Amino acid sequence: MSRPLISIITVNFNDLEGLKRTFKSVFNQTWKEFEYIVIDGGSNDGSAELISSQGSSINYWISEPDSGIYNAMNKGIGAANGEYLLFLNSGDELINSEILSNNYFQLKGKDVYYYNKNIYQASNNYIRDMPSELTFSFLYSDSLAHQSTFIKKTLFEEIGLYDENLKIVSDWKFFIIAFYKFNASFEYVNNIITVFYLGGASSDKALMMKERSEVITSDFSRIHEDFKNYKALERKLNKLRSSLKIKIMINLGLLNKF
Repeated sequence: MSRPLISIITVNFNDLEGLKRTFKSVFNQTWKEFEYIVIDGGSNDGSAELISSQGSSINYWISEPDSGIYNAMNKGIGAANGEYLLFLNSGDELINSEILSNNYFQLKGKDVYYYNKNIYQASNNYIRDMPSELTFSFLYSDSLAHQSTFIKKTLFEEIGLYDENLKIVSDWKFFIIAFYKFNASFEYVNNIITVFYLGGASSDKALMMKERSEVITSDFSRIHEDFKNYKALERKLNKLRSSLKIKIMINLGLLNKF
């Protein structure tokens, strides 16, 4: 078999129902020229048995203890043969059976192709449009979703794997370093390809901010203070713009809009 264009990697630990949903969306794809890899963390809820029963549809799988989600994702990277990797972890799903057929041709050589976020919550489902340009300001406070991003495997070979010392922001760290230290190429595709079910450790805002601050301080120390000052000035400017007195003065022509 020639090298596949895409390797889909699913990481799972004791999420049998979520894994069933992910499997259904992958196995139902009409375009099947992809590699499928499943990394299970030694589940005891029936997940390993389900994976084994679907072995004919999976190119590579293991079920063994790991040290966390990024250790498992790194195992998937190591096993992957595809030119581009898509992390579709347990519970997440491809949005319909035609989505790979309608999008695989987009992958034409850039390091990263990213799509809009399609987020499902118990009480609030929404689409989050991504910017067409990935500024440092955007990545400082936001991130791409790995469920909606195709990453060239050679980018991991150039930069390194996910930082396993981090609990929930290692994929964000990889992106910000890729774009602002290694000048990785990227392309925005104004579409949605997956459904991301929000929850779990990634929803821990306090831990996320703590880990992000550590990464920025460590890897971007030269611009960290300048950027903090810039953000403080930006907040002051936005406050001025929302001032009723300022709005009246602009409407009366006493002040130019800013």
